[in-house]
Amino acid sequence: MIQFTQVHKTYPKQINKSSAHHALKGISFSLKQGETLGLIGQNGAGKSTSIRLIMGYMQADKGHVHVFQGENISPASRRRIGYLPETSTFPANLTGMELLLFAGRCCDMTKKEILERAQMLLNKLGIWDARNRRISEYSKGMRQRASFAAALIHDPELLILDEPMSGLDPIGRSEIIALIHELRAQNKSILFCSHLLDDVERITNHVAILHQGNMLYDGAIAELCRSQTKWLITTNNSDPVIAYSQTELAALLHQHAAHIISVTHLKETLQDAFVRVVQGASL
Repeated sequence: MIQFTQVHKTYPKQINKSSAHHALKGISFSLKQGETLGLIGQNGAGKSTSIRLIMGYMQADKGHVHVFQGENISPASRRRIGYLPETSTFPANLTGMELLLFAGRCCDMTKKEILERAQMLLNKLGIWDARNRRISEYSKGMRQRASFAAALIHDPELLILDEPMSGLDPIGRSEIIALIHELRAQNKSILFCSHLLDDVERITNHVAILHQGNMLYDGAIAELCRSQTKWLITTNNSDPVIAYSQTELAALLHQHAAHIISVTHLKETLQDAFVRVVQGASL
């Protein structure tokens, strides 16, 4: 679906800048059919530049970007992509339904097809009752849901989601995560960026870490997160306890032997592993 091979991108020097900005420095990664990839990094890491290259909004200076096995994405190819930008801007007078009608017609859908799919999506996203209200009257979370529906209206093969949980409350985040899991089950290919690393762990098992235009890691979360030298002991008669060495573990197992429910060898969270990798690259 997506293949980056030694991709470089530099933004020219601007009047108020001291030098040109090297946004991407020879990065390579891929997204295959049916896979889900979390592209993560700090602000300015190169995530948005990568998305612009995928969408064909700009060209790489060096290297190759292939989408659907072609190097130059065409307007027709974009109809196979559902794109949710980090910040969406809509005409103030459009209603939620009018937005979906517009998005669907851009992809050559019939009005009947659009209305059927809009009803399904807006119900799943919890804004069906607000379909005839102007988007300018929506809350930030409702606008994000409407943007998500617009990205999905034409049932795309490839989804590019930039901060899909932005502006959502915990219930909204849970609903979007559930919808993404549904899309994964339908064998959709999904690339998404998020600063909410707990959500990334809930959505996928594969991440790529960008830092200052460099690819620091591309692989499984399970291989990224190190096992720690501590164990969580859960019992049925007290709060969980943590052992920080094998000697302490043996003593606690003996002490709580009659009440132990489970013993878990703890691993880093994605958040902890991300900080470790990025800070290590900055030394």
